[in-house]
Amino acid sequence: MGEGPATAEETFQIGEVAERVGLSLRTIRHYDEVALVEPSARSAGGFRLYTGRDIDRLAFVKQLKPLDFRIEEMRDLLGTLDQLASTDDPELISSLGDHLEGFVLLAQQRCEALQDQLTIAERVAAALRAELRRARTAST
Repeated sequence: MGEGPATAEETFQIGEVAERVGLSLRTIRHYDEVALVEPSARSAGGFRLYTGRDIDRLAFVKQLKPLDFRIEEMRDLLGTLDQLASTDDPELISSLGDHLEGFVLLAQQRCEALQDQLTIAERVAAALRAELRRARTAST
């Protein structure tokens, strides 16, 4: 691939993107339909074409799912990050930073809830291992 402004950015069809990111075709299409992650282009045949930036965005959205971010929250967060990346206005940056701080707190709260769930799951697994040891000891 050549250098310079006349060179088009490499694009990938949805199947390649699904493999790279580990999402189903259906999920990627859904994200397009709800305007969460839209393809950068369409082929002459109407196929969705994704750039490396689009793929990174899909990977980021995938990372938000375990934190139970709703589509609206993800869209808001992505919009905030996009605005931060595209402005030099100190007042806007400050305002967007305040908004982003809310997402940081939300993510931290959800991480704590996941940690609590993991602690419970680890206790259950330990109890099951203890039961298995007792069962195996009793059978010998």
